[in-house]
Amino acid sequence: MGSKVYVGNLPFNVDAEQLRTLFEEGGHEVRDVKIITDRDTGRPRGFAFVEMASQEAAQAVITALNGRDVGGRPLTVSMARDREPRRGGGPGRGGFGGGGGGRWDRY
Repeated sequence: MGSKVYVGNLPFNVDAEQLRTLFEEGGHEVRDVKIITDRDTGRPRGFAFVEMASQEAAQAVITALNGRDVGGRPLTVSMARDREPRRGGGPGRGGFGGGGGGRWDRY
């Protein structure tokens, strides 16, 4: 595990195949490419996650690609972090106006 890489500051016109090709330079094996899109518009949000075949490959691509110019933008490449739990969100979700998220066992 630990082979998922975060890629930020992507040009909005880069597709998954182009990203895969970039990360396979030097003979590294890419398992998966996920470009994050806006859920309402479907347009890319400017970042992606690339899963490499090994921890060593992940470290190698971070070293090789962090700061590299792609489409006039310097990439930000680092190890992906675990997603933090979301907070708030409205009634019933622990946010404002929800008051407890439907857990009556506390009363």
